[in-house]
Amino acid sequence: MLNSLGIFTNAQAVAAIRELEEAPSQMVYQSRKNLKDQHGNSWQAIAFKRISPNGKMTFELRLVGFPGVAKIDRSKPLLLTNSMGKTLTANDTSSIIFTDLSAPESNVGQYDIQPLLPELQPENPLKLTISAMDGEAINLSVPPLFLQEWKTIFSSGN
Repeated sequence: MLNSLGIFTNAQAVAAIRELEEAPSQMVYQSRKNLKDQHGNSWQAIAFKRISPNGKMTFELRLVGFPGVAKIDRSKPLLLTNSMGKTLTANDTSSIIFTDLSAPESNVGQYDIQPLLPELQPENPLKLTISAMDGEAINLSVPPLFLQEWKTIFSSGN
């Protein structure tokens, strides 16, 4: 089942929130956006809230780069820095998405951003910093519209 909760528009972007029923009484609300890193490489950012049948809610951000572009260092958290210079950290939760933990996809990272959402201000752009295995920092810019969409997802379906 796929429903759209809403469509937000402005001159720069169109945003749609998807509602999916993964299993009976298990709902997922998500947003998928493409972001570019400082080298021009594309990354898909998937923000999603999952509500399980027992009512437990999680809100996570999955970042997916093209294979071979970067190997994510999952021992380090995701850094979220706003335009005022305040930095928050999100813990890596990637281990829950891989069926073969001995060979996880190195270009995919997932992070728990639920505790950070109340502190994110949609009117301020956000920079995401992913640590790579080669020591390089991968920087992704998140426009305010995307942050507003994440907040809308967080408050939907409760």
